[in-house]
Amino acid sequence: MRLIVLILIIFSTPAYAGETVATWYGPEHAGKRTASGEVFNPNGLTAAHRSLPFGTCLRVSNPKSGRSVSVRINDRGPFTKGVSLDLSHGAARAIGMRSTQSVNVDRC
Repeated sequence: MRLIVLILIIFSTPAYAGETVATWYGPEHAGKRTASGEVFNPNGLTAAHRSLPFGTCLRVSNPKSGRSVSVRINDRGPFTKGVSLDLSHGAARAIGMRSTQSVNVDRC
């Protein structure tokens, strides 16, 4: 029964790829718990998304810099209209993202 539930979860998770708008969050949340229960590390390579399962790996690319980073979803958000991905400061820094912008996203 558990195997069937796991298979249903895996195959019912929507594909997530393409261009989206991202922002970042950092030091002001350091040490606080994320929605997944872990302690937020602003220098980590993590991200928040409204609906993707915790633990989902995304490859985020900055078309302006040509750099990319793999992040793990560990929080919920962002709750700003028009923004669908919230990167940790460390992930944003890794791809040269300084403010809200369009990024390319694929599953790892």
